[in-house]
Amino acid sequence: MVPYHKPIPSSKEKPLMASGIGAWVEAEKLMSLAFVLPSSVLICWGFGAWIDHLLHQKWIAIVGIIFGCVCGLVYVIRQAIAAEKKATVEDEKTSEPTNQP
Repeated sequence: MVPYHKPIPSSKEKPLMASGIGAWVEAEKLMSLAFVLPSSVLICWGFGAWIDHLLHQKWIAIVGIIFGCVCGLVYVIRQAIAAEKKATVEDEKTSEPTNQP
């Protein structure tokens, strides 16, 4: 006679998307994108204006604004690409065919 052993429980934690926390995390990531672009422009403009004041120039603040725009857009695009990849992977996981007779 073979004794019955309970199966070893899975050590994997529940994915965040299974709980309500996952939705809040994703919403926070998307909301942060709305603040990244203006804040990067503001910070780079302020830094450029400060250097303008130190070096008695007038053009460095404009370069700071342009640099802030580029940095903010690069960050937003990278986050959008990462979100697209994540959505594609999740879609592939949910659409896997099951082997049912």
